[in-house]
Amino acid sequence: MAKRRSLLSRVLRGVLWAVGGWLVLTLGAVLLLRWVDPSTTAFMLRDRSVAWWQEDKAYRFQHEWVDWNAISSQAKLAVIASEDQKFAAHYGFDLESISAALADRRKGGRTRGASTLSQQVAKNLFLWPGQSWVRKGLEAWFTLLIETCWTKQRILEVYLNVAEFGKGVYGVGAASNAFFHKPAARLSAADAALLAAVLPSPKRFRVTAASAYVRRRQQWILGQMRAITKDPAIDALI
Repeated sequence: MAKRRSLLSRVLRGVLWAVGGWLVLTLGAVLLLRWVDPSTTAFMLRDRSVAWWQEDKAYRFQHEWVDWNAISSQAKLAVIASEDQKFAAHYGFDLESISAALADRRKGGRTRGASTLSQQVAKNLFLWPGQSWVRKGLEAWFTLLIETCWTKQRILEVYLNVAEFGKGVYGVGAASNAFFHKPAARLSAADAALLAAVLPSPKRFRVTAASAYVRRRQQWILGQMRAITKDPAIDALI
């Protein structure tokens, strides 16, 4: 009995050390990235690995970091309008959208997206694609850390610099140069809305030779951009 208690105690201490180490490691990584610009992400590494494994000769990785002040306010406005209109007000999770998505799933309808910009940053930086509960749990944890440790401006800055806008094209700086041959600071409202229009599926939708659907979505985003500029919180953020 004494040996069993001793073994149980050692196992419990080991678990506590492992959990404590995980908490320190993840918190440290998120705190560091509040000030240090990430040179890559989990999604970029995966994308490049897949291209290498498939020997995709046409694949060209493009990414360049652009600081907040060098990004057009239209680009900031466009991604909020298209991806997360409650971004300035929520604490990482859009509970209404999550509830609606769960209701749709229960009814057997098309699964809608409910991820906020904060959740997408957490996923892109640290995790992998998929719908497992483990990944969702980790995403929630990293989202909480990011919302606690970073400012909204930093979250939006990182999102704009790590989001995929086309095959191998990551970040608004690379996308602006690749598709419009101009720096991110000079993106117009129409340019920014077109970039945001492909965000739901950047490998399927294209900025160049945009489909009718992408053009319709661009026009919808432009309308939403005009509407949300009336929100003082969003206006102050961008």
